[in-house]
Amino acid sequence: MLVNGFRINDAETSHFNLDLPVPLKALTGIEVLHGAGSTLYGSDALAGVADFITAKPDANTVTLRSGLGSFGENQQGIVGEGVGRKFSEAVAGSRDFSTGFIADRDYRTENGSTETWLASSWGDTDILLAGSDRPFGSAGFYGDYPSWERTQGWFASLDQHFDPKTEAAVAYRRHSDIFVLLRDDPSFYKNQHIDESWEGALRRKQPLTHDATLYFGIEEDTDQIQSNNLGRHGRNRGAGYLELDLATSHMRLPFTLTAGLREEVLSGGQHVLSPDLAGSLSLRPSLKLRSSAGYGFRLPTYTDLYYGDPTTIGNPNLKPESAWNFDGGLDWYPSARATASATVFYSRQHDTIDYLRAAATDPWQASNLDTIRFTGVETSLAFHPTATQEVRLGLTALAGAQNALHGLQSEYIFNYPVNNANFEWTDSLKRQLLVRTRVAVTERYHQTPYPVWDLFFSRPTGRFHPYLQLTNLSNTGYQEIAGVPMPPPAPSPAVSKSSSARPPVDRLATSHTAHYHSPIHWSGTTGCSKWHNVIPQRSRHSPHLRRLHRKAN
Repeated sequence: MLVNGFRINDAETSHFNLDLPVPLKALTGIEVLHGAGSTLYGSDALAGVADFITAKPDANTVTLRSGLGSFGENQQGIVGEGVGRKFSEAVAGSRDFSTGFIADRDYRTENGSTETWLASSWGDTDILLAGSDRPFGSAGFYGDYPSWERTQGWFASLDQHFDPKTEAAVAYRRHSDIFVLLRDDPSFYKNQHIDESWEGALRRKQPLTHDATLYFGIEEDTDQIQSNNLGRHGRNRGAGYLELDLATSHMRLPFTLTAGLREEVLSGGQHVLSPDLAGSLSLRPSLKLRSSAGYGFRLPTYTDLYYGDPTTIGNPNLKPESAWNFDGGLDWYPSARATASATVFYSRQHDTIDYLRAAATDPWQASNLDTIRFTGVETSLAFHPTATQEVRLGLTALAGAQNALHGLQSEYIFNYPVNNANFEWTDSLKRQLLVRTRVAVTERYHQTPYPVWDLFFSRPTGRFHPYLQLTNLSNTGYQEIAGVPMPPPAPSPAVSKSSSARPPVDRLATSHTAHYHSPIHWSGTTGCSKWHNVIPQRSRHSPHLRRLHRKAN
């Protein structure tokens, strides 16, 4: 997980990888990389990368937002942006509160950020400061207990572009986690963890010829933790990478070819080599073939290594998990109103980290599984019947196999969706009312398929933008995480006011009880990656050089 190219993965536990310090309303885009990304991003990019992006403002605006919803939900937010000749600023803050749809599932989320862009003789400078505070009831999250948890996060980054080819970047992240097993009796069992991480990078983009560009750089990452349960630990890692991009557009059959290599040295002298190779071939302007192969790995978290309680035991001897990922597919553009994509992928994972036990009365023990294999198909279709309508269809099917567990039970590895289908329709009625509906059907491993239907209305014009979110209208009882039920139908009316009469940026709106799903906007495939944006983006500079070459072909 990245913010503007900076790592925000949590060293304590992967549960908090999405504990974003930046308010969602400050984001203008999310870029998603499918497949192994360790060549450019190192540890944790085992099967993909998500980059949450902010952007330099292009106008002086102030946007206020307020909403109410089911289960005592209320939301407030503000985004203020100012633009100067050599100085720009964006300030954002939000508060999201709910009493919970069941007992002990209440939450309060508060976060804020300020981002400054400066132009000087040193080049372009981007400074981001952000923080968050999230107390929440966690009934059923870690067993059948009325638990409570609170996380707090702080993030600071400095990104210095000396010129269009050279960049230096540094960042600091601090995250705290307080967990109470029995909410009404905190002294019975309590864990408190504080982890910190530092990162620095120097990157360079070097054009070689009209068709070839070389990307290279060095990075250093450090993290540490202090915990009453996990103890005091720290680790370092340094890396160097290079990637060569070839892109020809003047040939009869245009093609791209990307080859990359990364060497990462871990604490204790262990090192990991992560290669990737990918290419695409345009058979005609409306049809493109593509394929890729790459290696990814993930280090165990401190919880995986050192946690201990009566039900769960860590394992300090865990190995990093790794995977070879392969994919091939085609993109078809039959007309200006339609696009289609199909991809076949295969992943062979080694030393996968899971928690195993021999019987229901035994504690879960962190362990490495020998070999796991997944094969799948992903398809998508987008169609514009009229100038104001858009229809999107998607289908993903996944099949997995692994070596025998010899009678042991697995806690996580078999809780994955094997089939996922979704339908989405959007229309702007006379450009005064935006309507979006989405139906998704998910089938998890050895479970009954379940549908979830969401509906969204908004007024996209003028200074006032009222909207209404209706989630889970199908009234489906389902669990994305075993033992943790998801909310029933939840209407959430709200309104935002902008100082500008321009149509608002279609930013991501989400909460614990309501989910607004933006349409997926494909930006093509390059190299070993399949990047796509899940939020439309306004014009922006690339926040880090490693993403400059991940553009559409």
